[in-house]
Amino acid sequence: MIWLYTQLIFMEHKTEYFSIKNWSLDDRPREKLLQKGKDALTDAELIAILIGSGSRNESAVSLSKRILASAEHNLTALGKLSITQLMEFKGIGEAKAITIAAAMELGRRRRAEKTEDVKKITGSHAVYALLNPILGELGHEEFWILYLNNSNKVVTMHQLSKGGMTGTLVDVRLVLRKALETGAVSIILAHNHPSGGLRPSQADKDITAKLKTAAASLDIKVLDHLIITENAYFSFADEGLL
Repeated sequence: MIWLYTQLIFMEHKTEYFSIKNWSLDDRPREKLLQKGKDALTDAELIAILIGSGSRNESAVSLSKRILASAEHNLTALGKLSITQLMEFKGIGEAKAITIAAAMELGRRRRAEKTEDVKKITGSHAVYALLNPILGELGHEEFWILYLNNSNKVVTMHQLSKGGMTGTLVDVRLVLRKALETGAVSIILAHNHPSGGLRPSQADKDITAKLKTAAASLDIKVLDHLIITENAYFSFADEGLL
């Protein structure tokens, strides 16, 4: 009888610990957001709202904390986890993994939209501020062109190509045709290195020289070529390579 009573107390305690329904209203993520606003929630609580529920023995918040811990509590790193990697956590099925991935991608795109505030290019740092939210976190390589007018203001920006982990294809004719269509007087080249390395390859140097020569024949200047990673960049112009 004593053993049964003890087991019941243990089971009740276990249920209270793992089930969000038994938490106080202030501690429930959804109710907390409604009462205190989204800023009051931790990253784990926001993710818990996304996944809705945890596993049989773990609350959504506890599960979210484990997922965040695996990404060293870094949302950028979390955004790089694949659907398969997210599904390795017990309690995260395909639907929940897709929900998390979609939310992370929305966050990345929101950051990218803020770059529209950058109107005039005053140096390599301005190019990096403009393109890092777009290219910095990608797991594949993309090549972009910025088209500028005679005031160094961005007329348009264009994704020229998209490739794998090791490189992309660059069509010089497409670059110059777009420049003529937009009336650009100068262009800036940029691509990312998913590996995180900043050293330009011989192919990077060759395509820069090729585009510079071809653009010059149309009186269009190549102002710079940036290699972008998540936390840093390399500028051909700053390094005297143009």
